[in-house]
Amino acid sequence: MSTHIPTPSTPPSVAAQIARLPDLPMADIKALWQQLVGGETPTHNRQFLERRIAYRLQEAEFRKVDANLLDRNQRRIASLVETGKVKKRDRDYRPAAGTVLVREYKGVEHRVIATADGQYEFQSRMYPSLSMIAREITGMRWSGPLFFGLRPPSNAKAKPSTKKRGAR
Repeated sequence: MSTHIPTPSTPPSVAAQIARLPDLPMADIKALWQQLVGGETPTHNRQFLERRIAYRLQEAEFRKVDANLLDRNQRRIASLVETGKVKKRDRDYRPAAGTVLVREYKGVEHRVIATADGQYEFQSRMYPSLSMIAREITGMRWSGPLFFGLRPPSNAKAKPSTKKRGAR
């Protein structure tokens, strides 16, 4: 098993870059800010700057992996600004590439891997949706996101009344 050692041609991972932010001199933090955000730093609060730089590093890296991620986030931000409320998830929500979804069904553990192209790998085969995989596993039509726990069950069924009846 080989280990990945960063060289001048392969920069350190985003996680490694973020992990070393607290150890960088303030001058380097300001230089990173200018490189990633542009302009002068809006504050001298180091924690604020580190958090924003970490966000920008992740944004740049994950935009490469999932081109739709930025669009989805911009729609969520627009919705928040418009309504003042955060929606739970977009309807087109998909887990990040590399996410492993695990579900036990009838005593058998099933593993699904989200891929960068928006599909899912299950038992060495590619599927365009989680619902197709859930149907493959159960033999019935299921909401894939519900089956794999990405979405909570709806509360469509009325709950029994919890009111106490008065004594006669």
